[in-house]
Amino acid sequence: MKSLGALIGEQLHAGDLVLLKGDLGAGKTALTQGIGSALGITGITSPTFVISRIHHGKETLVHVDAYRLVGEPMAIFDDLDLDTQLQSSIIVIEWGERFIDRLADSYLEIMIEFGVGDNDRVVTSKGHGARWRGFQL
Repeated sequence: MKSLGALIGEQLHAGDLVLLKGDLGAGKTALTQGIGSALGITGITSPTFVISRIHHGKETLVHVDAYRLVGEPMAIFDDLDLDTQLQSSIIVIEWGERFIDRLADSYLEIMIEFGVGDNDRVVTSKGHGARWRGFQL
């Protein structure tokens, strides 16, 4: 997952929004660590309890875990002020299906599913908007 994340991270720039989908333990944070490594960022951990962490490297990476916001009012998500951060940062959001349309029409959706073996994963991507036309993992 980290290697795949690094390949994706090499293609990202400020203004990009990435939605990570998958069950608990599927590898969303590991993928984000790989994205961070491509940006020269280390020490990425899951922001489950703090909701959002900002990391500085070649580009600023905002890592959001909206798991604890499921069922909460939209205003709590809005308080993160991600729409203004998106202009100058790369935002990777886990568990953000409910909130993604509030941020942008253009984003990369990555689905991580468990494969047959314990360490196997099936990863698919879907680009939304012109920015992601032709993007491939």
